[in-house]
Amino acid sequence: HLGLVESGGGLVQSGGSLRLSCTPSGGSLEYFAIGWFRRAPGKEREGVSCISTEGDIHYNRETAEGRFTISRDSAKNTVYLQMHDLKPEDTAVYACAARSLPMCGEYWTAAKEFINWGLGTQVTVSS
Repeated sequence: HLGLVESGGGLVQSGGSLRLSCTPSGGSLEYFAIGWFRRAPGKEREGVSCISTEGDIHYNRETAEGRFTISRDSAKNTVYLQMHDLKPEDTAVYACAARSLPMCGEYWTAAKEFINWGLGTQVTVSS
């Protein structure tokens, strides 16, 4: 079983930056597409970004494109989500998840496409 652990969340002022990390508690990320999702209070979970094993990248255009950057470091067995220009509406619990396939796929924003999930890390952006 591939366990995932997120870190890097915290409290930041509007316009600030954070870098989230996703690491496995056992096993390797190298065979899996990894997605980042978030859930804000009172809202549905939404896909933020996804990266395939080959480095193909997808972003949620409304929420992430232009401000967030996903990357993976194979040597460190870690996937990152660098977030800039954070806004209060970015406040949410951010979780990473592994897909059972190496590609993100056309429907990567659907949480059901992913089989292993971390518990998430809280990101709070103050105005």
